[in-house]
Amino acid sequence: MRIALHTRVRPDRIAEYEEAHRAVPTELTDAMRAAGATEWTIWRSGTELFHVLDCEDYAALIAALEELPVNAAWQLRMAELLDVAHDYSAGGSAAALPVVWQL
Repeated sequence: MRIALHTRVRPDRIAEYEEAHRAVPTELTDAMRAAGATEWTIWRSGTELFHVLDCEDYAALIAALEELPVNAAWQLRMAELLDVAHDYSAGGSAAALPVVWQL
């Protein structure tokens, strides 16, 4: 399945956000893949962030990651950098952007 998400980085933290994403912990990316993610891309337009991810089951993916210490630490770090964060808890799976049109 393909999921689209929207978040917003704080204007004064863009460089830190991008720097953090150049060094995503291997333990976290390995856990994402093990939980069913096959691709995750984030685009930035100004402070707006648009995520598109492909995975087997998004609800299962975030439920699998929710209790992992490496994910909890990453989410705390991202919370410092974001004005609008996505709810990556098991309850956040319904917050994906709805599809409006597709070719």
